[in-house]
Amino acid sequence: MKPNIFDISTKELSQDAFLTWLLMWADEKNKDYDFELNKCGTDFITQMIKKKYSNFNEKIKTVSVNRQWNNIDVLAKVNSKYLIIIEDKTNTEKHSGQLPKYKQLAEAWCKKQTPLYFPPICIYLKTGNESLNSLKSVVKDGFEIFKRQDLLTLINNYSIKNEIFNDFKERLSRIEEANNDWEEKLIQDWNGSDWQGFYQYLEKQIDLIDWKYVNNPNGGFWNAVINWSYWGNYPAYLQTEQYKLCFKLSTDPAEDSMFANVNRKEVRNELSELILKSAREKNISSIKRPNRYGNGKYMTVAIVEGENWLGKNDELINKEKVLENLMFYKSFLLSVII
Repeated sequence: MKPNIFDISTKELSQDAFLTWLLMWADEKNKDYDFELNKCGTDFITQMIKKKYSNFNEKIKTVSVNRQWNNIDVLAKVNSKYLIIIEDKTNTEKHSGQLPKYKQLAEAWCKKQTPLYFPPICIYLKTGNESLNSLKSVVKDGFEIFKRQDLLTLINNYSIKNEIFNDFKERLSRIEEANNDWEEKLIQDWNGSDWQGFYQYLEKQIDLIDWKYVNNPNGGFWNAVINWSYWGNYPAYLQTEQYKLCFKLSTDPAEDSMFANVNRKEVRNELSELILKSAREKNISSIKRPNRYGNGKYMTVAIVEGENWLGKNDELINKEKVLENLMFYKSFLLSVII
């Protein structure tokens, strides 16, 4: 594989630079230098503006672009009346109330201009993966979503002879391909991209609560929360921890209506025995006691090994069977706790 600058420089700042560069090409004065790059840049701007103003059909004439204005990744002023702000994300997510803050800053700036600018177009541009649940909260913060697939569709429409453009296009295409490989790989060969692709499939089929990467001292894992139901005051739920399907209990006082000094061990043991007893009575031998119990805010009380819900390691996944299995174990849990 030939050297690719975006394989070497993988940080969000590098992606910021590419987006800024592409937006700068949209200014009318750059048309004579490279007509196709100018056209792609104007197409990019048009698509972003249409996320908020669907009837937009103006010709792009002037574009002024800045980076890191009040910590906003990319800011573009278009035709002296549209302001686009871009929060650019690769594999990270929003944090610390940043989106409402950026939106307020952009709105205040637009109101101070003479003549007045339209209300700003706030774009959350994501080239990595993020759960639908997380993206819904981005929309609540007033941002429009511009996904990797949107960007790929845009740039794939252009045959541009420029190494920077084509390096970015090639790397983005590889990320998309890796995200869709899970159906064609043995389960034992799955990596982080495969789990993300699989969870994106699940959330479209069974309305997952959420999925994300959990970092821990043992190396971390990709998890997906299947349901969020209550056993008395306590959330009891199913969660995949990659190959393992776990029956979980939450005793986090920040989430539950209970006292902070609850005896977690007693509550954990009670639910575990309830689930294991019911499994024995119903002849469900795949539900087992975990190798060890924890004593934190989120505890595993019973498990199902991967071969009993996901499939054997040396096989390809059977999607329909996996969905059936997950619904079976979810129904079992609900029958025990409700």
